[in-house]
Amino acid sequence: MSYKKAEDFLPWEVIELIQHYVDGESIYIPRKAERKKAWGSGTTTRQDLKVRNANIYKDFLSGIDTHTLSRDYYLSLKSIQRIILQERKRRL
Repeated sequence: MSYKKAEDFLPWEVIELIQHYVDGESIYIPRKAERKKAWGSGTTTRQDLKVRNANIYKDFLSGIDTHTLSRDYYLSLKSIQRIILQERKRRL
């Protein structure tokens, strides 16, 4: 998300109205519901996590213990356990 100057695209009357409520503060204006994008749709993050989780499960099945996976993937033990459970359910 990048910041934009209100003066560059809002009428001065709207800026004054906003200043009445939040003078000099940064605010977030959400997208309209019909224009919202799904999480990860603008990047490869969703696919990257899918591949990472599949690799974690493959490593687990090959005999690597959860503590080692936690250390190797820089994730908490609970996260590793959650990923293994999700991958197991997904493959049933």
